[in-house]
Amino acid sequence: MQLKQVLIVHKSGDPLSKRWAENCAQALEKRGCHVLLGPSGPKDNPYPVFLASVAPPIDLAVILGGDGTALSAARNLAADRIPILAVNVGGHLGFLTESPDDFNSETIWDRLEADRFAVQKRMMLQATLHEGNRTNLEPVSDRYLALNDMCIKPASADRMITSVLEMEIDGEVVDQYQGDGLIVSTPTGSTCYTVAANGPIIHPGMSAIAITPICPLSLSSRPIVIPPGSVVSIWPLADYDLSTKLWMDGVLATPIWPGQRVDIRMAEEEAHFIVLREDYSYYKTLREKLQWAGARIHYNNNHRN
Repeated sequence: MQLKQVLIVHKSGDPLSKRWAENCAQALEKRGCHVLLGPSGPKDNPYPVFLASVAPPIDLAVILGGDGTALSAARNLAADRIPILAVNVGGHLGFLTESPDDFNSETIWDRLEADRFAVQKRMMLQATLHEGNRTNLEPVSDRYLALNDMCIKPASADRMITSVLEMEIDGEVVDQYQGDGLIVSTPTGSTCYTVAANGPIIHPGMSAIAITPICPLSLSSRPIVIPPGSVVSIWPLADYDLSTKLWMDGVLATPIWPGQRVDIRMAEEEAHFIVLREDYSYYKTLREKLQWAGARIHYNNNHRN
């Protein structure tokens, strides 16, 4: 990997990640690298300015923060296939990020230039809003991207509300859900909001779409996993006074009203994450991040060599 032009993004409002970002920028500039440095957060999106102000190629994006900072980077950089090195500095769970213990700023740049790393490609979802009947394929909205999930939930300032959502898969009505909403997730997002809603955990090496109802008012409404080529269409029904909203990775995308539908499918873009750990294991990540402890009584496995 060449390191001629690098983006460095730190978590907005976090002094530690900002200090790390400044140290990284200094180290790269000493190597003759052109660096673009800025914060990312709910009120800060540096990527449109970064991408518009430099000529391609951008060799690398160093993302210093938590999973939310990494998700924002993926949504903005996937279309340009910019590899992302995400480090958990100032974050919390850190499912998508490298450990700061593996990030030695004295040697990391040599490792990257010598191609001593792996790249993990992760599936993404795209969503568009449509008016009228299901044969109308012309969107009336932007195209929204998500690495974790698309979530459809109602919103109201003055009451706890129940949504009524009709779901189609490839044009066929599958179910009507009454409850708090629906999550349409990638394998990457299956360990986020989906698993909190009792959805399935899916290995990120697979391509699949998980659909999980949130607190459905029916014991028969269950999560379902479908092929990546499927199109999921969701229609809000019933109350015209309610504002149902589409969220992408927890960020507001657009309101949806009865008579409109959201089409969700696998995106052409993939997120490219750099993996530094030589002993990387997805199952180890599950054990550590989800704190899987197993049974309360542990038995010896005498059959193992």
